[in-house]
Amino acid sequence: MNTWNDHLQVAIEAARLAGSYQRHRFTSPLSIELKGDKDLVTEVDRESERLIVQQLLNRFPDHSILAEEGSCPHSESPHCWIIDPLDGTTNFAHGFPWFCVSIALEADGELVAGVILNPIHDELFTATRGGGAFLNGRRLRVSERSPLKDTLLGTGFPYDCASDPVNNFDNFMAFQRAARGIRRAGAAALDLASVAAGRLDGFWELKLKPWDVAAGVLLVREAGGMVSGFDGSEYSIFHNRILASNGLIHGEMATMLERVASEEAA
Repeated sequence: MNTWNDHLQVAIEAARLAGSYQRHRFTSPLSIELKGDKDLVTEVDRESERLIVQQLLNRFPDHSILAEEGSCPHSESPHCWIIDPLDGTTNFAHGFPWFCVSIALEADGELVAGVILNPIHDELFTATRGGGAFLNGRRLRVSERSPLKDTLLGTGFPYDCASDPVNNFDNFMAFQRAARGIRRAGAAALDLASVAAGRLDGFWELKLKPWDVAAGVLLVREAGGMVSGFDGSEYSIFHNRILASNGLIHGEMATMLERVASEEAA
């Protein structure tokens, strides 16, 4: 019996509730605010978060919440829900149909359940620790493609990329030359889900937050992939550099990232 299945089911219900609301609001007029130079937030982000948090706390009132858009309860509970109510807000605001709900549960510091829902394509990615990763009930496995030159990668750029030289541009150029191709779709949670599903062979990004990656990290690991820091070191969702892959190209990707960092330092 899966210890975390009940928690997963509640997370799925919360994700579907928010996803239904997002489908209803997609392409409708929005009130858009700026949290930074290019970092958008809309009333859909905030209402989605309210719906999710309410659903989770109705079932688990003592649990802590770490969510992107609001002030949420923190307790002494060993359980913490990590929520991105709408990953890909810029896509959503522009009518580009690539965004998702991401919900993860951490227990005693370990990721134990994760849900990523793409509401437009009705794709539900789920994972529990030790229980595997699934897409709409079908078990997922990472790809078996290697070496790096034969792979498709995903990445993204931080919101301050126009003003901060730590912007991922040099990494992008290096991998663009080394790999078969790179996709930059604008929702890190879905990029990680795509690695788990074997659609992407690897993913790297910097300056992400815990809610961007928590559910996706569990998905990749449970699908047989690897997640680390840029240098291959042990990864925490509170680190700001993530490297995820099918495992077969992990060393090549880490070597590339270290080489670029050394060239930049020189």
